Amino acid sequence: MTTGVTATVQPAAEPAAYRWRWAALFVILLGEVMDLLDAMVTNIAGPTIRTELGGSAATIQWLGAAYTLSMAVGLITGGRLGDIFGRRRMFVIGAAGFTLGSLLCAVAQTPELLIGARVLQGLFGAVMLPQGLGMIREMFPPKEMGAAFGLFGPIMGLSTVGGPILAGWLIDADFFGTGWRMIFLINLPLGLAAVLAGLRFLPESRSPHPLKLDVPGVILASLAGLLLVFPLVQGRESDWPLWSFLMMGASAAVFVFFGWFEARKSRAGGDPLIVPSLFRKRAFTGGLATGLTFFSAMSGFALVFNLYTQLGLGYSTLQAALVMIPWSLGMVAGFGVAQAVARFGRKVLQGGILVMALGTIGVLLTITQAGAGVTAWQFVPALAVTGLGMGLLMAPFFDIILAGVEQHETGSASGTLTAIQQLGGAVGVALLGTVFFDQSGGAPRPDFIGAAGTVLWVVAGMLLLTFVTAFLLPKQAREGESAGH
Repeated sequence: MTTGVTATVQPAAEPAAYRWRWAALFVILLGEVMDLLDAMVTNIAGPTIRTELGGSAATIQWLGAAYTLSMAVGLITGGRLGDIFGRRRMFVIGAAGFTLGSLLCAVAQTPELLIGARVLQGLFGAVMLPQGLGMIREMFPPKEMGAAFGLFGPIMGLSTVGGPILAGWLIDADFFGTGWRMIFLINLPLGLAAVLAGLRFLPESRSPHPLKLDVPGVILASLAGLLLVFPLVQGRESDWPLWSFLMMGASAAVFVFFGWFEARKSRAGGDPLIVPSLFRKRAFTGGLATGLTFFSAMSGFALVFNLYTQLGLGYSTLQAALVMIPWSLGMVAGFGVAQAVARFGRKVLQGGILVMALGTIGVLLTITQAGAGVTAWQFVPALAVTGLGMGLLMAPFFDIILAGVEQHETGSASGTLTAIQQLGGAVGVALLGTVFFDQSGGAPRPDFIGAAGTVLWVVAGMLLLTFVTAFLLPKQAREGESAGH
């Protein structure tokens, strides 16, 4: 939800300008809720969708990766579209497109059509989400801005806890015989409300000096991401042919070329997608490494644990969602604890990594010791600790990194870090999902329990790597810093 442009705040002496600000904030939060729900639902619904539509194991991975990868490459540009063409206009277009994508998901008859509709959702979501920050900064006087941004935390927490449960319940309830399709159909009234309320309550605003679109930069970044994620997902099913390794190598080459292109564009006086000077700052490059590794581990953990409970333990979609409640509640608690100990800066973030690693090992031991007879209650302590660590890490993540960049680079850095968060989600689903299916073996007796154990060892290793790279980050957030995440 970062646009990269700080809008001019209107003086508090003009209260009429803020008349509908809380209604407008509700509309912005509604867009956030739609994104948070759809980012997670396919982790729960994936096995059920594959059973009905067919497709390979890779279908389950693509349902999540297609959304997050398209969101990642679109986010950097989404904010600029609002700066140029108007934030209300882009929010409404994004919400309408997201709703259309949800409808296409709901009526898809093949895995390919569903994955394509997920891409559409991600792209329009990337247009919708970044507009909120600029509008909030224009609508709210300084004394109320903290309260406005403060609502995002509870909304994220409720969506994290309630989203998977809602998805599991809707699938199990099978309203009107819709099954898994209802998790997308529910977006239709939400999206329609966002469009109509957006037209009614959102203020029209744009940047007085907007940056130009960097279309070649977007294409290069998109190509580099696809060249990495595609072979990670599809390579296993083709027994890792030569082309899969060539594509991953080409991804690295395209990322390097992207960096050269952005630097050249900046020297020529253009508007690069990412400010090149950021890559000369240890805090930013360390933040990219830390974020990519952590968010890959987090998203991979969530996917694989849901696959393990449904495929390995035979849980229904609702049962699989309910068993994750301690994880979600732990994350909400972690956000709260992080606020109380924020003065310790980077130590909070690194402490969260170690706590999450401890919880991950706890989940691993629960799986290996209890075996196929494990109960949902046995997972409660380890999942709660894992979620607590995640909350402790995520709460200060953006603010700590942004403390190491210049003020004029904050917008570009925020947008890039948010995109890395989404890219990490796509890479984690691709990488750890591939490890899970590779280790589980084929029919007739796939070992989902053993595969889950292997993945959890990998997650623990990724968390230790995250702990090491976090030493590159600043020790404290900038005084009064708020990234709006």
